[in-house]
Amino acid sequence: MSIEDRAKATAKDVEGKIQEGAGNLTGDREAQAKGKAKQVEADARHGVEDGKDQVKRAID
Repeated sequence: MSIEDRAKATAKDVEGKIQEGAGNLTGDREAQAKGKAKQVEADARHGVEDGKDQVKRAID
């Protein structure tokens, strides 16, 4: 598990939530979509890290 990678994924998730929220406030659908996309990317990154953790546990 890379704490740095998890931190980057969490930052990307927060960034996406802020962007989506700003898009909701302004009615900017493009910003909403980009914010949601960043959140999906963050979820994928967390999934990769979870997979790495499972492999490491299986090896240890």
